[in-house]
Amino acid sequence: MDEWTQTLGAGPLLGIALAAVVLILFLVIKVKLHALLVLIVVSLLTAVATGIPLGSIVDTLVDGFGSTLGSVALLIGLGAILGRLIESSGGAKAVADKMVEIFGEKRAAFALGLTSLILGFPIFFDAGLVVMLPIIFAVARRIGGQNLLLYGFSGAAAFSVMHVFVPPHPGPVSASEFFGANLGIVLLIGLAIVVPTWYVSGYLWAKFVNSKYPMIVPDLFGATDEDQPENPPSAGTVVAILALPLLLIFLNTGLTSLGTAGVVDTSQTWAQALILLGNSPIALLITALVALLVLGKFRGQNGTALEKLVDGTLGPVASVILITGAGGMFGGVLRTSGIGDALANTLSDLGMPVIFAAYVIAAALRVAQGSATVALVTTAGLLGPAVTTGGFNAVEVAAITLAAAAGSVFASHVNDSGFWLVGRLMGMDVKTTLKTWTVQQSIESVVGFVLVLIIYAIA
Repeated sequence: MDEWTQTLGAGPLLGIALAAVVLILFLVIKVKLHALLVLIVVSLLTAVATGIPLGSIVDTLVDGFGSTLGSVALLIGLGAILGRLIESSGGAKAVADKMVEIFGEKRAAFALGLTSLILGFPIFFDAGLVVMLPIIFAVARRIGGQNLLLYGFSGAAAFSVMHVFVPPHPGPVSASEFFGANLGIVLLIGLAIVVPTWYVSGYLWAKFVNSKYPMIVPDLFGATDEDQPENPPSAGTVVAILALPLLLIFLNTGLTSLGTAGVVDTSQTWAQALILLGNSPIALLITALVALLVLGKFRGQNGTALEKLVDGTLGPVASVILITGAGGMFGGVLRTSGIGDALANTLSDLGMPVIFAAYVIAAALRVAQGSATVALVTTAGLLGPAVTTGGFNAVEVAAITLAAAAGSVFASHVNDSGFWLVGRLMGMDVKTTLKTWTVQQSIESVVGFVLVLIIYAIA
């Protein structure tokens, strides 16, 4: 593969990618073939069509699949165990009752979204979503009715906007390095735009799609248990358990950011140990073990009973994990094909103002190959020299950085593993996920860019 050079241009590669996406949608929606099989088959066909050497195709497929699973499989599995323990102990109901008591039924979705915004500062999108879903689902069940998307999207969109626009998340941090942006200014502008961006693309959109596509809460963490324990944990106990991974992850992201700024020497053993404990899979592992000890007793469960509960939890999420990995496989094939480089080189010659070029190139790369991180880093690498030598002031550079970040989240669809993660966690089919989540990500992208553009114009 190191000696292989792609000979196809951007046009043919885009045509192949488009045909592959159409084929996936046809096979999943019309033929009703299972998404896992479809993604594997289409990934194989796409690899052949784009000219990836035959001897390297299997490695390319497995690498794309494995790299995606490495980041999400443990999070989903451990998060599901945590969620099932909270649900079966009566803790989810306790938290839901307390939230409704404090905020009322009409404001519960808004409160969940704001809570997710706060929690989304230190924790990455996928980890935050998995940790919060048990509470989101419990509140949706508590209020009753077919209201999954109102509560689910209010929370998911909050984690998404924080992940896209606010350091210390990896996207804006990496782009800041390429563009030479001041990370503090990027943080301030990011914080200024996330609330209005979430309100429009998250809360208001959630209210709209919930009215169009009413859905019941899935049984991902177990069906509603009417036989609640007589001594359920208090809402405070459950909140403390949920806060544990957030605090641990904050150690990781906080120390890493301080290390980048030169405030802390992260090569020290104590810093490395805290960073390790704050790694998302480790943080969730510790939390799941604590939940086993603290919440297991509320049902008098121990030993074999808890083992069976954990084992019964992993079955329902296996499909979510495998399909998400296969989505990463398809995106990996597109990236290996060189479509990103070909498209970026083509778009860079359009002569647009830099801030528009940053958004358009990032959005096009996102749609073409799926990975938001690749779209953002490629855009920043391409336009970095023009920005660093263009005479822009510090606020303008930060705005350009966030414009690229906004473009990198545009139109999540079948080549993005996150599309499958959200869709499957919320029990949506592909068609519904396209109509709801793909549009949400597009609205988030456009609203975020408009707000950044206003700041750029004022600066």
